[in-house]
Amino acid sequence: DQFIRRHTGPGGTLRSPTKNETPPEFPDEDVTPIKLQQQRGGKKKFDFPAFMERPNPPNTEFRRFYERGDLPVQIEHGGVHNRIAWKVAIDKLDFHHYLPIFFDGLREVEMPYAFLAEQGVYDMMQVGASKVAPVVPQLIVPIKTALNTRNRSVIAKVLKVLQALVKCDQEENMVGQ
Repeated sequence: DQFIRRHTGPGGTLRSPTKNETPPEFPDEDVTPIKLQQQRGGKKKFDFPAFMERPNPPNTEFRRFYERGDLPVQIEHGGVHNRIAWKVAIDKLDFHHYLPIFFDGLREVEMPYAFLAEQGVYDMMQVGASKVAPVVPQLIVPIKTALNTRNRSVIAKVLKVLQALVKCDQEENMVGQ
């Protein structure tokens, strides 16, 4: 299941690609520290494959559910900031079903999916703090998948959400244990 990497396809260009054009080299294909050093003109800095960004295919459950219209959210375009308009009261949502879907959306990098997933997670943790603790075991796989993308913006977003997750249940303190 290959997908086209960003900025490599012919979409949006004013000229058609020629047949003699060689495709661009991607850094995660056949990479060794020596090759990277040669490509950079002999610099001493090494980029090891263990730290390189991994493919993040746009096949999240969040995207699939949102495009199908199964999520009870929509964007409310305000004058200054965009917000989430919930179609159903958040405290009436089934957290066992929706929270893992929103956590899976944290690895999205395209708008509006990235905004909706992140803001949806924060809203659900704020309103239904007592309902989050039983769902934590279901959140492990989406969190691990997001962290394995090795995308710096995704990792930063997930770590901020994890901090909020630990602090969300203040009165019972069940999540942070």
